[in-house]
Amino acid sequence: MSIQATSALTLILGGARSGKSAYAQQLAHARGGSNVLYVATALAFDDEMAARIASHRAERPAGWQTLEAAQGVGAAVTRYLTTVAVRPAVILVDCLTLLATNVLLPFGETPDPRAAEEAVLAEVDQLLESVQRSETAWIVVSNEVGMGLVPPYPLGRVYRDALGRANQRLAAAAGEVLLMVAGLPWTLKSCDGAPVYDPSAPSGAQKPAASQT
Repeated sequence: MSIQATSALTLILGGARSGKSAYAQQLAHARGGSNVLYVATALAFDDEMAARIASHRAERPAGWQTLEAAQGVGAAVTRYLTTVAVRPAVILVDCLTLLATNVLLPFGETPDPRAAEEAVLAEVDQLLESVQRSETAWIVVSNEVGMGLVPPYPLGRVYRDALGRANQRLAAAAGEVLLMVAGLPWTLKSCDGAPVYDPSAPSGAQKPAASQT
């Protein structure tokens, strides 16, 4: 797929408990107010995940619309946009990490690395096609999983590599890329004039953040 960067897409990366989901919601609210479509990719495989899903649902603003899509996010959003009279100002996908998990689980514990990676990248390409067609702003959340230990089992290694490739493809297409560390956003890539939520600024005083070099 030919990748063309677009200012419509913001990618937010971070490790576990880095604050990426909370920041993404704050950014979506700053840019879209109550006119936000939240795309949830999580599946409740057990009680712990069900509790996490319930917690995330409770944290979202009441006025936001929610679309659940464990796979085929691009196609699901495209279909959704044909059913609404007013398009959302922002589409927030949380998260690519679980979307990749959902794609890879059918491959079993010892997946073919090439086939698994191609499946995840196909999902990303479909999402990017939807971004290009939608004419609205997107925020995608994903984990940075390449800074820790090498997973000791085949599926973990394939997952790490496939998600890393997916993050690279999204980052190349995004006009803005942020890395969350300890709840603080670090701008890796910025498109001039895009408003960035500043958690330290007084309410109503948000302004575009300067690019970091």
